[in-house]
Amino acid sequence: MVFSDLFFLFVFIPAFAICYLLGAWIDRKQSDLETGYRSHKAKNLALVLFSLIFYAWGEPVYVLLMIFCVFLNYLAGRGIDSQEGGRRKAALMLGLIGNLLILGTFKYLNFIVAQLAGVGISVSAPTIALPIGISFYTFQSISYLIDVYRKESHVQRRFIDLLLYISMFPQLIAGPIVRYGTIANEITDRRVTASDFAEGAYRFLIGLGKKVILANQLSEISDQFLVGGLGSLTTTGAWVGIVAFTLQIYFDFSGYSDMAIGLGRCMGFHFNENFRHPYCCSSITDFWRRWHISLGSFFRDYVYIPMGGNRRHQPVNILVVWFLTGMWHGASWNFIIWGVYFGIIVMLEKYTILRLKNIAYRPLLHLYSLLLVVIGWGIFYFDDFTQMQTFFHSFFGMGETVFSDFITETAILNNFWLWVVALVFCLPLRSWANSLLKLVTKDGGFLQETVLFSVRTVVSVVILILSVALLVGATNNAFIYTRF
Repeated sequence: MVFSDLFFLFVFIPAFAICYLLGAWIDRKQSDLETGYRSHKAKNLALVLFSLIFYAWGEPVYVLLMIFCVFLNYLAGRGIDSQEGGRRKAALMLGLIGNLLILGTFKYLNFIVAQLAGVGISVSAPTIALPIGISFYTFQSISYLIDVYRKESHVQRRFIDLLLYISMFPQLIAGPIVRYGTIANEITDRRVTASDFAEGAYRFLIGLGKKVILANQLSEISDQFLVGGLGSLTTTGAWVGIVAFTLQIYFDFSGYSDMAIGLGRCMGFHFNENFRHPYCCSSITDFWRRWHISLGSFFRDYVYIPMGGNRRHQPVNILVVWFLTGMWHGASWNFIIWGVYFGIIVMLEKYTILRLKNIAYRPLLHLYSLLLVVIGWGIFYFDDFTQMQTFFHSFFGMGETVFSDFITETAILNNFWLWVVALVFCLPLRSWANSLLKLVTKDGGFLQETVLFSVRTVVSVVILILSVALLVGATNNAFIYTRF
């Protein structure tokens, strides 16, 4: 089940809302206002049950794997909290090894077996399907254990509350990677105001629009050139196809993050931002501070800094982090190459561009960054090296046909407004609109709120109508990052 699905929008969410509100009513009956005790058990139970249903909808068997992972981390966390000295570290290591073994078995075993077979070592191993979202919930589990070990977060003593943290359906299958400390207090003490709900619903619909109205339509263009038309690809066709994918993956993943953040906000959870207009970057380093922020901060805090960070062996630390970043995205050589590619660029930037950034011409830095990002997405897209070679052969103008053709011109002209809207929505429109609103209303409280509410209502209704219309009969609606 995915968020951009009619069943999710009109069956799952209403059913969940009814049960969640019923749970909230039960909690109010069990709360004691005199002592300040506020119960959240019933609505948390509703959230857990619907999260398990959400995950089991596509993979009933693997919901048991996820529950086992939560139980493993529950025991490891309790062990870390109850022990001292070397035993605390032993409990941490057992928990980390358990998580990594599970992730490695289900995500990388087939890849490792294939590599061994390639060098003549035959190993018998079962073909294992990749559980959806295993990379996301495994990394959340790891962050929980490390934060408990570092005493940055308190251990969770209730298994069902830890299950809620890891299995919460808004961020379960495609992130963002939510740190336990971010929502630990909100698991047992949260309130939802009308403003929270309105902001969350609006954010969800913005994400829905990004996915359905933009990403899905752009995917048809990218598939047209990078899948169906790869054999006869012209240079302009290669550029059109990969630029379409560049925009598609942004609106697909940032759209999911918006929907996850919005759903969480509607329930009183405040997830951190995962994207900050990455295509407005002025360097590759800047790009990765804006793209998939939760993954970048995970590797920074749990790998890069513990290895020495900027203090010692910085080039090695950077390359290790980016090798792991590539591996995290998938068990394929193109992802590893993609990660190392960006790692080398980030490392070189620290000794070149970043030192000259204040005197360099910003538009040139922006074009430089976008070019390298687009090339990176070309590496990311193709897990077949023959296809990748064919693509880059055309991309760099070394194919038989360099200039445009009728198919390319049609893809551009027939989708002219899609291109315009997609490019415009890569910009920080929200902050610009808020600044303009404050200027026009002169910081007037009631007038500003009225205008904002009216605009958001109109935008929400338009997005919902367009999205539903496009989802009827849609055949290409899967989120890219559910594969990771």
